[in-house]
Amino acid sequence: MHEALGADAALARVLPGFKPRPAQQRLAVAVADAFERRDVLLAEAGTGTGKTYAYLVPALLSGMKTIVSTGTRALQDQLYLRDLPRVRDALGIGLKSALLKGRANYLCRHRLEQAKGEPRFTSREQISQFQRVVAWSGRTRSGDMAEMESLPEDSPLLPLVTSTADNCLGTDCPFWSECFVVQARQRAQAADLVVVNHHLLLADLALKQEGFGEILPGAQAFVVDEAHQLPELAAQFFGEGLGARPLVELARDAIAACKDVSGALAGVQEPARALEQATRALRAAMDNLPVRGTAWRALDEVDIEPAFHALAQSLHGLHATLTPLREAAPELDACHARAQEQLGRLRRWLGEADERGAGTFSEGEPREEDIQGNVPDTLSSPEVHWYELTPRGFRLQRTPLDVAAPLRAHREASHAAWVFTSATLAVAGRFDHIAQRLGIDDARELIEPSPFDWDRQALCYLPRGLPEPASRDYGIALIDALMPVLEASGGRAFLLFASHRALREAAEALRDAPWPLFVQGSEPRHVLLQRFRESGNGVLLGTASFREGVDVAGDALSVVVIDKLPFAAPDDPVFEARLDAIRRAGGNPFRDEQLPQAVIALKQGAGRLIRTETDRGVLVLCDPRLLGKTYGRTFLESLPPLPKTRDVQDVRAFFADN
Repeated sequence: MHEALGADAALARVLPGFKPRPAQQRLAVAVADAFERRDVLLAEAGTGTGKTYAYLVPALLSGMKTIVSTGTRALQDQLYLRDLPRVRDALGIGLKSALLKGRANYLCRHRLEQAKGEPRFTSREQISQFQRVVAWSGRTRSGDMAEMESLPEDSPLLPLVTSTADNCLGTDCPFWSECFVVQARQRAQAADLVVVNHHLLLADLALKQEGFGEILPGAQAFVVDEAHQLPELAAQFFGEGLGARPLVELARDAIAACKDVSGALAGVQEPARALEQATRALRAAMDNLPVRGTAWRALDEVDIEPAFHALAQSLHGLHATLTPLREAAPELDACHARAQEQLGRLRRWLGEADERGAGTFSEGEPREEDIQGNVPDTLSSPEVHWYELTPRGFRLQRTPLDVAAPLRAHREASHAAWVFTSATLAVAGRFDHIAQRLGIDDARELIEPSPFDWDRQALCYLPRGLPEPASRDYGIALIDALMPVLEASGGRAFLLFASHRALREAAEALRDAPWPLFVQGSEPRHVLLQRFRESGNGVLLGTASFREGVDVAGDALSVVVIDKLPFAAPDDPVFEARLDAIRRAGGNPFRDEQLPQAVIALKQGAGRLIRTETDRGVLVLCDPRLLGKTYGRTFLESLPPLPKTRDVQDVRAFFADN
């Protein structure tokens, strides 16, 4: 590994600006060793270590079939389209590689043809976008919807031209031989290195029929990048969900499937419309509920329980109507199966036994006094039943409180090497928390700090005199404390808030400030970030979802402000139920879960500041609990070794020296 990543190695000769980094070399050696021994490796690699090359080099040199999983589709594309070709070409290795995403990322030719005859478009813009998709479909080789850069990620057009595990017709599809998903799987089966994302990896492990299971058994090594995200995502995939949109799509697909079956429409139209109406009626009945809550909270409302049962009846009615029509068309058979599956999910969420006899329970409020005796012995892990509302829809979810056991079982069954890496895995220099969440009992461990010159490049400012974060005046005092910092830096700042309300208050307070203001939610994320970069002196305001993915190198981002310690929101039903489960098991919820989760979140936010060896900047940590509470030391010990000050004059001097 030292030879491949050294000063005179191929990468140094081929890659512009490549510099040998001892930390990168040590990480590469550890990865190679884990591959050779089929071990588990937990590796924290700080920003600037070059961890991508550190795992790609041993993966390519090993000759082992390797699965590399990244946190997002954007990172997946960057790894496959930019980083992997560079390393492979530099090493002169001709191993086959493949990019594989979940089926919903690929154009479905059958659904595209169906959409051509469907009056589902609600605006001229949608019609125009659809015409662009049709034109692109004739020239694309991969069918990857990411090629359509002009199509927003949340476009309502996407579900009409892509498939899901529910509505895919499989081998009954008339376009099976031309299917982009099938072709992508075939390329992945033949590849030596396959790049996936966590959603696809977990969907397969949870047997969600994404089709990747044909390839996983052959893998000899797995590299999980951005591994800190895996436990929360795993909880989603080892659970089960039901949403308003799939129900409405089922109703509309059932009607569309009748067009080539004589007499079918007359029978299907009414129960399909009844399903759509029942879905909308349930959302209306839930309108006065909190945005998120437990099933117990929803079903306790007098007007809501009947709406749930009306939805169940409408699903049952559509299922019964489709039963005698199953043989008439593959689409009708698929809709029949979907109705049966959705009805089973709804019954299980309501705490009823479904037609297969799977027992569940109705979850109560996530407090110890309310969750006594709710978990039947038949369940391998406690779970919480909860809902989430969107402006026009809802999601009903069953989520296990602990995913360590299934993750451990899948990892052990693979007999493969597993490397878990991220810039933020450890808490105060220990991996105990992430190891417990991932079900890892024995692993090699490595921490490689960022190689940056922290004394020269950065400063951590902890303002004096701020009230407690729960104080009504905290937001006003925060802006007052920040103004001298922003004046010293000339803007160029990213302000990270614990709540949307705090963000809105800050946006109002900074509305007349002399710097361009960019507020999360005002326009699409990628557009907002690009405009912020180009402004040169802007102030960007974001919340928790902006802790990751804000990658702005250079002078455009020279200040990162974190308003409060990022403890998880108390209204999250899954988190609250998990804390209660820890308490009932004899643990300490704050020490074992709340604190380590918040430390990792703070490290993610702080990591936005210094991205390269030439960046300089100030990290402003406003929460007085960092110095006023004993646990504040854990946060500070988990951050890079930035010089610290409580004097704003030091901040002014820092920028004056720039």
